[in-house]
Amino acid sequence: MNIDHPIIRLKPKTDARRLRRGFPWVYDNELVTDRRTRALVPGSLARLEDADRNPIATVAVNPNSKIFGRVLDADPGAEIDRAWMAKRIGRALKTRNALFDAPYYRLIHAEADGMPGVIVDRFGDAAVIQPNAAWADVRLEELADVLAEVTGVTAIVKSGTGRARGLEGLDDASGLIRGTLSELITVPMNGAIYMADLLGGQKTGLYYDQRPTHAFVARLARDTDVLDVFSHVGGFALAALASGATSALAVDGSTAALTLAGAGAKASGVADRFETNASDAFEAMTSLSEEGRSFGTVVCDPPAFAPHKQARDAGLRAYEKVARLAAALVAPDGTLTLCSCSHAAEIDQFRAASLRGIGRTGRACQILRTGFAGPDHPQHPHLAESGYLKAITFRLLG
Repeated sequence: MNIDHPIIRLKPKTDARRLRRGFPWVYDNELVTDRRTRALVPGSLARLEDADRNPIATVAVNPNSKIFGRVLDADPGAEIDRAWMAKRIGRALKTRNALFDAPYYRLIHAEADGMPGVIVDRFGDAAVIQPNAAWADVRLEELADVLAEVTGVTAIVKSGTGRARGLEGLDDASGLIRGTLSELITVPMNGAIYMADLLGGQKTGLYYDQRPTHAFVARLARDTDVLDVFSHVGGFALAALASGATSALAVDGSTAALTLAGAGAKASGVADRFETNASDAFEAMTSLSEEGRSFGTVVCDPPAFAPHKQARDAGLRAYEKVARLAAALVAPDGTLTLCSCSHAAEIDQFRAASLRGIGRTGRACQILRTGFAGPDHPQHPHLAESGYLKAITFRLLG
C-alpha cells in the first residue's frame, strides 16, 4: 500500500547504512531540518529517505526530541494501524507465553520488541503502559484497545513517570485508563509473593528484570542472613527467604516501598524472618558496619547512578562507594551481589569500579556470576541502551 506520509531526508554526509541494517533512531543533527520538518506534529509519521531520495523506512517523528525519528517499520510504505500493533504485540506475547508459566512479565520492551519507546508490563489481568515516545502517546487509546484485544487484560494503567518522557517533551500524568483495579496486585515470582502498586508505585510497580538474579542469589542465600540494600519491594530479600534464608533485612529510602515489602513477606509466610530499615542506604550501611553486623548474603541494587554519559564518572565513583561499604558487611566466605541499571556504565567499567571498592576493604574475591536482565527484557542488537542491567555476584574469600 502506498501511504502518503511527509518525507524527512538525511543530510548528504549522513551514513544511511546503519539505518538499513537495523539501527532504530535518527538524530536531529542527521536530518535536513527546514521549517517544514520542524513544523511536523510530534508523534506523526513520515517516510525517511537518504540524501539521494531513496526510501529507507517508516518513522515516527518528534521535532522536540534529539531523537527526531524512531524507525517503526523497515517498509517505507507500512501502515501503522491496529493490525500493525496487534502483530507486534502478538509476537511479543507468544515469546512470553513460551518463557513463563504465569502472565507476570514485561510484555513489550520498546525498540527490542519492535515498538520504539513503548514499555508494557503485565500483571495477570492488568497491564501498565509507559508510552515514552510521542507516537505512542498520541495513539495511547488505540494502543490500549489493541493490548486488551490481544492479551485479554481488563485493566490498563498509563505510567507517565520517568526521564524518557521528559526528554520527549511529554507530560508526567499517570492513571487508570481501562477497567477497574484493586489497590494492590499480588505477583508470584521465584517462590515468593510480591505486592505491586500499579497506581502509586515506582515505574510500572515492580521490576521484573532482576528475576534471574533473584533466583540465583536465593539459592546461595539458603541458611544465611541476608542484607538487601536499595530493596524497593523486597525483590532479593523475599526470594531468599522463600528459598530458606535464615533472616533478611531490607533497606530502602522509601517507606511506601518497604510497606509493600512487608506485605509481601506476610503473604509469603516469611514475615517472622523479615525486617526493614527505612533510611538512606549509604548511612544504613555505615551504621551497620559500626555496629559490627555481618551477613552471609549482601545485595545492592541501586538506582541508575549514571543515567547518561555526562554522569558516568560520578556514577562509577558512587558504585565504587557502594561496593566498599557493602563488602565490609559480608561475612567470611559470604556473597556480595552488586547491580547497575545505568546503560552509560558499561559492564567492564562497572566491574572495575566494583572491584576497586571491594579491594579497598582488603578482601579477596572471586566472581561467581555476571548476569543481565531476564529474557522478557530482550536486547535490541543495534541499541546498547536496551542492555542496561548488569549484576555481578562475588564470593568474598575469608
